[in-house]
Amino acid sequence: MLTYALRRFLISIPIIILATFLIFGAISLSGDPLQDLRQQPNITAEQIDRVRELRGLDEPFPVQYWRWIQQIPTSGFGEYLLSPRPIWPDLQRVLLNTLQLVLPAEIIAFIIAVALGVVSAKRQYSVFDYTTTTLSFFGYSMPAFWFALLLQVAVVQIFFITGVRIFPIANLSSANPGTGLAFFLDRVHHLILPIASLAIFSVASYSRYMRASMLEVIHSDYVRTARAKGVSERRITIKHSMRNALIPTITVAALSFGNVVSGAIVIETVFGLDGMGRYFIAQLGRRDPYPIMAWLFVIAVVIVVFNLLADLIYGYLDPRIRYD
Repeated sequence: MLTYALRRFLISIPIIILATFLIFGAISLSGDPLQDLRQQPNITAEQIDRVRELRGLDEPFPVQYWRWIQQIPTSGFGEYLLSPRPIWPDLQRVLLNTLQLVLPAEIIAFIIAVALGVVSAKRQYSVFDYTTTTLSFFGYSMPAFWFALLLQVAVVQIFFITGVRIFPIANLSSANPGTGLAFFLDRVHHLILPIASLAIFSVASYSRYMRASMLEVIHSDYVRTARAKGVSERRITIKHSMRNALIPTITVAALSFGNVVSGAIVIETVFGLDGMGRYFIAQLGRRDPYPIMAWLFVIAVVIVVFNLLADLIYGYLDPRIRYD
């Protein structure tokens, strides 16, 4: 297993290097980052040339790329274009805030989806199966921002009717969240609606994959053989059927995680959360290429890491994969 994990890790390194090249190339070709500065009447051409020389924007593409690559491990993506402030502290803050939203949403969505998929497959064409299928189609086609707005409206209406504020509809914390356990409970209370809004699509998607995989597995020869040998139905479902049916579902979840992180832009905007999404929109408006490249690099690393974790889970669920 260690050899398998090491091999997968080594494969990820050139992928990340290629991602840095594509990110830097795409952002560099998107336009002049000093264009907005040129339009300001109180900025002279000499000042613009000084900024361009200071940030190395007048150097060849390979030199600029190498300078940026060196800044990633040494100075945390360097500094903002027009400010001496480092990028990494701000990016680290919003990344942690986003992970507090995305990780619980994906874990909860995956657990619920696996349970729904397994029960739907075991009770194929039942009322439960038809109900979950219908709700999954609704959840799959429902825009996340629209569902988030519906939750906000529902909470506000309940407050107008009863005077009770069930959940906060904005921000990550209260004005005075306290410390320790009080801070944790306050943060959880604020994240319940955003997590529900983000998880609804994943539940609908993963449950469909899990149901299809489970149906394929429970009708396979080895499951019928285990049942003929007298193995209990519970053991067949958990050890033989569900374990193998999880592999394609894990693939979908791992490949979707990067999209979920980047897709949190909408949810964070609706609920006013200080996360990766709002940070990206703010830097995009400022036309600063360095924080945008840092943001894209972090997303690329997250995608590679979760694909690596998926490969390791494959090796655990199916030993044939690790020895391939």
